[in-house]
Amino acid sequence: MKKNVVISGMLLVFALIATAASLAVPAGADDSLKAQGLVDKSYVTFRAFMADPDMIWLHEHVRDARGVIIIPQMLKGGFFLGGSGGSGVLVIRDEKTGEWSEPAFYNIGSVSFGLQIGASAAEVVMLAMSQRAVDALLTTSFKIGGDVSAAIGPVGSGAAAKGLRADLISYAKAKGAYLGISLEGAVVDNADSMSRAYYGQNASPTDILIRHDVKNPQADELRAAITKAAK
Repeated sequence: MKKNVVISGMLLVFALIATAASLAVPAGADDSLKAQGLVDKSYVTFRAFMADPDMIWLHEHVRDARGVIIIPQMLKGGFFLGGSGGSGVLVIRDEKTGEWSEPAFYNIGSVSFGLQIGASAAEVVMLAMSQRAVDALLTTSFKIGGDVSAAIGPVGSGAAAKGLRADLISYAKAKGAYLGISLEGAVVDNADSMSRAYYGQNASPTDILIRHDVKNPQADELRAAITKAAK
């Protein structure tokens, strides 16, 4: 009887260990899948923007950009008014080699959608046109406006961009239609937990974008699309 109790106790311990392991692994795996999903959606969004004939200025100036920020889904918090936010990725161009980095993950919040469409969600692509923008993105968090300026990119084949000077140039679409989104006052934070899940280790934006300390081959498709567009 005593022996059966001991065996039962051991089985219970093993069962608890197995249960704990099964709960621990999927959590990390789930974060990794979410990060990969964001990269995959960013690839689809970027391809769609580059195929849009109304975004000629964007097409022609990717090669001039120091970085590209892609937010596959910017969600609006209220109807017409209220905050909005989303998650996305940033890749930057190496000034010496011309190669594009692995993606770093970011969150952006409190963006104004304006009154043009009243959409509840939008896709966003931003070009970081200056070293000032890149330097800000390498920090833990910053607010657009002041040191880092932003402007809405021109659309249409005959869109005039004369005098367009800003650190960040943004384009946004909702349900296939162009949507002006103001970035003034938006807060941008690097998403450390997402980067950690994607690369399997702690990796700061500088580790990913500048030092190239980490790599994930599943981002190659996105990087190749940006490389092609920049040529």
